[in-house]
Amino acid sequence: MALGRQKVALVGDGAVGSSFAFSMVQQGIAEEFVIIDVVKERTEGDALDLEDATVFTSPKNIYAGDYNDCADADVVVITAGAPQKPGETRLDLVNKNLKIMQSIIKPIVDSGFDGIIVVAANPVDILTYAAQKFSGFPKERVIGSGTSLDTSRLQVALGHKLNIDPRSINAYIMGEHGDSEFAAYSAATVGSQPLVELTKEAGLSKDDLLQIEDGVRNKAYEIINRKGATFYGVGTCLMRITKAILRDENTVLPVGAPMNGEYGLTDIYIGSPAVINASGVAKVLEVPLDADEAAKMKASADTLRQTTADGLANLNK
Repeated sequence: MALGRQKVALVGDGAVGSSFAFSMVQQGIAEEFVIIDVVKERTEGDALDLEDATVFTSPKNIYAGDYNDCADADVVVITAGAPQKPGETRLDLVNKNLKIMQSIIKPIVDSGFDGIIVVAANPVDILTYAAQKFSGFPKERVIGSGTSLDTSRLQVALGHKLNIDPRSINAYIMGEHGDSEFAAYSAATVGSQPLVELTKEAGLSKDDLLQIEDGVRNKAYEIINRKGATFYGVGTCLMRITKAILRDENTVLPVGAPMNGEYGLTDIYIGSPAVINASGVAKVLEVPLDADEAAKMKASADTLRQTTADGLANLNK
């Protein structure tokens, strides 16, 4: 990465993409930011709108561009894809969005891009896997937003219940970013104290914890039913992942990470905490799961594998 000048390319300027762009401007991350979308007029409008904010944050060259502009980017963030409609699961989107992902990855690679790809389009675990296969990039250089948003939702929900700052709660949602995800409560802590003990002291039962987990799992549907889409939360998650890459932070984030034997899994991207730095996924941290959670991780992986296989088979017909 060029010293003093970092460049990010955004592919997909919908609600999620523009929220990510706004978050990057607010945080003053990357000196150059190019927005790519099939609707060129919108990207031009967004670039003009976003640059007005730089006077109050930090200088940034923001412009509408095309895939050739990815050539010297450090990170490409992909949010493009058909959105999730009310009543539709993330897995329902797979066939539409695999085609879109294939059409995006080819021109990115053809541009000569040699950085890190971050994927947020749904179903994110499957599309991250597909992006890695289509690009031929090393697995650690393709990252999914994974369960970063779900984990944030879990921390917020537990923070409300325990009256504790959500940032101080070390608890992860794991597995698919979707209906088979689960909370790894057995390994969760607050200030080194096991979360399960702390919640007992607060008068919360196991059923209460399962209810919180269920609320997290369904929060996206709640938001989609009310306002049509979710974007501020995931846009901020993408900013956080991008910041960790650009600043070579070695920070631990819950992402869609490639498995190399962790949890007994290989050849799959799935939600787990991982160390993120300038090389992408530097290391997957395997959370010690209890027997019930380990079974849920396996079931989640099985769901993803089957849907991926079906989707890729349909794509090649």
